[in-house]
Amino acid sequence: MVSLGNDLVPGMDLFSPVTLGDLELANRVVMAPLTRMRSGASGVPNDLVVEHYEQRAGVGLIITEGTYPRPESQAFVGQPGIVTDEQVEGWRRVATAVHARGGRIVMQVMHGGRVTHPDVNGGRRVEAPSALAINGAGHTEKGKQPYPVPHALTTEEAREVRDDFVAAARRAVEAGLDGVEVHGANGYLLHEFLSPASNRREDEYGGSPENRARFVIEVVTAVAEAIGAGRVGLRISPEHDIQDALETDRDDVRATYGTLLDALRPLGLAYLSVLHAEPAGELVQELRRRFDGPMIANSGFGTVTTREEAVALIDAAHADAVAVGRPVIANPDLVERWAGQHPENTPNAATFYAAGAEGYTDYPVLAQS
Repeated sequence: MVSLGNDLVPGMDLFSPVTLGDLELANRVVMAPLTRMRSGASGVPNDLVVEHYEQRAGVGLIITEGTYPRPESQAFVGQPGIVTDEQVEGWRRVATAVHARGGRIVMQVMHGGRVTHPDVNGGRRVEAPSALAINGAGHTEKGKQPYPVPHALTTEEAREVRDDFVAAARRAVEAGLDGVEVHGANGYLLHEFLSPASNRREDEYGGSPENRARFVIEVVTAVAEAIGAGRVGLRISPEHDIQDALETDRDDVRATYGTLLDALRPLGLAYLSVLHAEPAGELVQELRRRFDGPMIANSGFGTVTTREEAVALIDAAHADAVAVGRPVIANPDLVERWAGQHPENTPNAATFYAAGAEGYTDYPVLAQS
């Protein structure tokens, strides 16, 4: 295990091995969770999805696209699930292919919360902490439609959701994946509980920073108890201000996320993944200290994470690994390209959320360039 402090570690660079909990990685380049919507109406990873992940097994760790743990939680058309036996078998094929190439892969378990529509999740209710709709529209089977007012989960219903996160984690491990990442970011359900803008509850899950953090603590703790903390990561995005999960008060952010990480610290989770524009900044580094475990930095939501930034974050010991999105989409062999400082393919944004192989499995590797 590398040092978790901010002192430089001899021999530590972007292309050196690292251990995150029970996960032993060949390098510190992590494939960020990337919504690609190629799993069809069944939510079963197909041949194309298997090929896509297999191609990218050279990164230190693949974090899958957000995968729904219960039908209500499906956020996108074509999103994969981990609910049915067929979905488990699809993911088994993905895991087998990645492992055959020496890779490591964890599943991001994601409840979409209020970021969905009945025409996406099979006509089911939309679930959230509070009955507050997002101001905007989402893509559905019937075109773009305004987000509906969601059903505010009761305390008992929230605990059913927690249990579905646990069941999903068990299924992911059963399918052969190396672990799971609990999605607590980007305005989806767990983030909705954390944000005072989307959580207006007056019970034990709402109000104070401690109460707003409580549900996320319970979910992550239950998942860790089920499959082992060393196989569990958590993704957060403090101050990301996306999909109306607004966090504009720095003191409240520090209190909420500090409470969350103080409670999770004793578990010994595999890692904390933080999406923030300033991964080396004061807030992220304070949260890292309070977590006191390996951190994956991810700054590339609004801007693309470059080789130079990734190298600098590791060289300065501001993170233990770096999550990369669009460069991994366009370069299946990104680690080889970055290690040798070779030119990169340019991602085609028009095919990020399309169907088929174009812009998904047809990017050339160095030998073809």
